[in-house]
Amino acid sequence: METIGILLLTVVFPICAVTAWVLGPKWLETRADRTAEKAAQYAAKTERLEQRVAVLERIVTDRSAALGDEIEKLRDEPLN
Repeated sequence: METIGILLLTVVFPICAVTAWVLGPKWLETRADRTAEKAAQYAAKTERLEQRVAVLERIVTDRSAALGDEIEKLRDEPLN
């Protein structure tokens, strides 16, 4: 059991420390790049959805106004 502890302290931990020291900044940079890319994708998707909602709002509003006009015309027409 003591041999495992000595092996960990003298070999495994130093290798892990050096690997983290060498790869750490690159890994963080890569992760930050991926996060920024995803944020840009979400922003673009949100923009497209906002545009689509605006179109739907215009359609509903325009049709509601036209429907209101048609109802008013029907009210003004005589009933036989």
